[in-house]
Amino acid sequence: MANQINQVILPAARTLKEFDELMESCYERIILLNAHVAQVKPLGKRARAFGKKLLIHADLIDGLKSDEYAMEFLAQEAQPEGIITTRNSAILAAKKKGLISIQRLFLIDTMALDSSLTQLERTKPDYVEVLPGIIPHLIEEITVRTKIPVIAGGFIRTMDDVDRAIQAGATSVTTSRRELWTKS
Repeated sequence: MANQINQVILPAARTLKEFDELMESCYERIILLNAHVAQVKPLGKRARAFGKKLLIHADLIDGLKSDEYAMEFLAQEAQPEGIITTRNSAILAAKKKGLISIQRLFLIDTMALDSSLTQLERTKPDYVEVLPGIIPHLIEEITVRTKIPVIAGGFIRTMDDVDRAIQAGATSVTTSRRELWTKS
């Protein structure tokens, strides 16, 4: 994979203050969770100025509908390395724009798992973000069944949670818990 993510912790900024904090961090890749559509271009430019590779959670950008037009807008204006979304059409559009595509899945029951596996067959994202990321056997099952690298997210509260997710086969862990950002 050309844009392989080789970073165990993917820190996710929920606020502009956290985003600014990550500019001074050792992390190459960072995630922007919440912002307004008017902020994405300057935030993308700021991240690049600090040598950061930005992953934008497109579903959480206020004023932006996560569809193919949104992916075109983000690719042109914010110029992120990749996007995170739950939407199939956005994954497909992001791939066409050359962005890393990370499909976010909420695994709440067996029906959600089965539906998600069908979805992944159609979209073939570069990565899958599995939520909650604290269920090692589901991380392992998705990794084995799809052959798509898994990122664990949601309810990652301790370094033990990070370690269990990685041992189960996750390539990375997303977290907005600042105390985990200080770990490598």
